[in-house]
Amino acid sequence: MHSSAVFLIEFGAIILGLGLLGRLAARLSFSPIPLYLLAGLAFGEGGLLPLGASEEFVAIGAEIGVVLLLLMLGLEYTASDLVSNLRTQYPAGIVDATLNALPGAVAALLLGWGPIAAVVLAGITWISSSGVIAKVLGDLGRIGNRETPVILSILVLEDLSMAVYLPVVTALLAGTGLAAGSVTLAIALGVAGLVLLLAVRYGRHISRFVSSDDPEKLLLVVLGLTLLVAGVAQQLQVSAAVGAFLVGIALSGEVAEGAHNLLAPLRDLFAAVFFVFFGLHTDPASIPPVLLPALALAVVTALTKIATGYWAARRAGISAKGRWRAGGTLVARGEFSIVIAGLAVTSGVDSDLGPLATAYVLILVVLGPLTARYTEPLARRLTGRRTRRAVPAGDGEAVLREEDTVGLP
Repeated sequence: MHSSAVFLIEFGAIILGLGLLGRLAARLSFSPIPLYLLAGLAFGEGGLLPLGASEEFVAIGAEIGVVLLLLMLGLEYTASDLVSNLRTQYPAGIVDATLNALPGAVAALLLGWGPIAAVVLAGITWISSSGVIAKVLGDLGRIGNRETPVILSILVLEDLSMAVYLPVVTALLAGTGLAAGSVTLAIALGVAGLVLLLAVRYGRHISRFVSSDDPEKLLLVVLGLTLLVAGVAQQLQVSAAVGAFLVGIALSGEVAEGAHNLLAPLRDLFAAVFFVFFGLHTDPASIPPVLLPALALAVVTALTKIATGYWAARRAGISAKGRWRAGGTLVARGEFSIVIAGLAVTSGVDSDLGPLATAYVLILVVLGPLTARYTEPLARRLTGRRTRRAVPAGDGEAVLREEDTVGLP
């Protein structure tokens, strides 16, 4: 009875605190994500008042939060949109992997951690946070922007790449043979391909099966199907986020619209819990010793992500404002980076890798919402064009005068 009461008090305090922080962020016209993370730091390991009774429930809620964030993103697009974007944006995926994985690999080698740690840190710096970015896009009202499909295509390519990367890293860390690693990789790729095939070819039948005029039944079926697919995908070494996203892609029409309206409040609740959970499991005392290298790596890879998004959006014919918005939105790292770091720490690759990865992700998960909002306005201020306009001369003839104008083409 006592533990149950403590759980209710702790979890109630968390939810109330999140609501108040969300109000504060709304007043400041600011994403609440950094405030949620700082709240988690304050009440997590080594914080001001560590929580205990509600930790397990918060962990489960955090997983549900990521799943719902990606499901809601998937509901915004059809299977044909997904296939079209992947076909046109795969070069952006290659550029993304090259620009953002390379700094992590180089940093690990310079720190003397060896080739396996280099592969691990490359993955940590490569993958953007789908959960954070999904939340930011919703907070800033950019779901319908022209650059958003480009952003989502890069995120999906990254998440699908994890179906290859995670089994490879797991095999390297475990020191298993080539045969065992190949089997794990084949299973992961097969599952990801099967889910994608079902979403693309049989999405209409899935929507018909899920459809219901009763909101309660629609909510239960959509939520249950999403959690089931996400769980099976994760069990088979495929990202739960990929599974949830593809379920959203498979649903279309009135079903997608109805599910979106019903699930939006649940998404907001559990997404907030996810960001708090991340902070809860970060010990503030472990950050200062690795802060400088983490900060340097964060600055470099923030710039490479902005360059990636800018290039990809430019290639898609998006205006300059949209290119900067795309680049700034991709900066945040999060759940995948922590998963990768956790695998490395468990296997004992290097004792400093875990704290550095935590500090790195924390910096970028706080910086990401800021770059998403302010990269484009800042670029507009800093990018000046010298234009030439005709000015009447004293003798009545027109001459050309150069003047500075602030703005983007």
